[in-house]
Amino acid sequence: MLYHHLNVKIHGFFLSIWRANSSPMTSTPASSGDPASSSPVEGLVAAVFTPFDEAGEIDVGRIPAIVDFLSEQNLTGIYICGSTGEAPSLTINERKLVAEAYVSAAKGKLVTMVQVGHTCLKDCLDLGAHAASIGADAISSVAPYYFKPSDVKTLTAFLAEVAASALELPFYYYHIPALSGVAVDPVTFLEQGRETIPTLRGIKFTDEDLSVFNACQVAGDGDYDVLFGRDEMYLAGLAAGSRGAVGSTFNLAPALYDRIRRAFDEGDLEEAGKWQQVAVAMIRGLVGNGGDAAIKYAMTRHGLDCGPRRLPATQLRRDEKAGIDQLLDELGFEDWATV
Repeated sequence: MLYHHLNVKIHGFFLSIWRANSSPMTSTPASSGDPASSSPVEGLVAAVFTPFDEAGEIDVGRIPAIVDFLSEQNLTGIYICGSTGEAPSLTINERKLVAEAYVSAAKGKLVTMVQVGHTCLKDCLDLGAHAASIGADAISSVAPYYFKPSDVKTLTAFLAEVAASALELPFYYYHIPALSGVAVDPVTFLEQGRETIPTLRGIKFTDEDLSVFNACQVAGDGDYDVLFGRDEMYLAGLAAGSRGAVGSTFNLAPALYDRIRRAFDEGDLEEAGKWQQVAVAMIRGLVGNGGDAAIKYAMTRHGLDCGPRRLPATQLRRDEKAGIDQLLDELGFEDWATV
């Protein structure tokens, strides 16, 4: 198998940080009480897909099977209607239907985090209140991405109103500057945010800058839950202190990332590095054969047809699907993807 030949050198930097951050990982759902001091979300959180039929209409009937599969894979939770879930391509009513289906199916099985961000503040408030009403465990919001906040004060003012729509739930800011176009410093946001966002629990950090990720971890006296959001850098995130992560390929290969985490926790950095290289090879191959649509298509390997992506997202060609299947076969996918 190709992955037997993959290797990576782990530098002394990673070893020193492992020694400081290698306490056992547990899967802990958010607790009741003060949302801002709820238990951290640790382990793997899958950023779930929105299933569509071939006509591009949502098909919530496919969601229970997706949740059943994920709940058997040592995952902590699911992140609903994020980028992977194609939230910007959904109507408000569709987002509610998807959130209801996932929260209902995951009750008692997985922590549920609903992303309620939008370009329209009133729609955010509607989605936030809805998430609370259906029993979600937390809400999250990306920054508005058309008329963009240019400073921390404006971003905080917007998100304070979003969080107030569900005051009983922990709130997580979704920092993803590559897609939102909002590059407001997340560290300053965390340092100042709780003054106006009393339910602010943390941040979903989807960026490559580990120095900023580290700074987020110590912001506010290290009181925030900082979730790492780059699958292809998962081991680097662990080495930088991450205890919880959100990823799209966690749907596809949850056991692969669990191998990385367990090897890291056991101090076997060579083993962790080997499996991270497998993850990188998988992600690079999928990106080269259709990107996000390829990841969604690859769920068919588990008997789960999540359908196509909705326009304007790229639609997979037949040759790209064949390339995806060939890639996964060459990587020995069935040997390491699931438990």
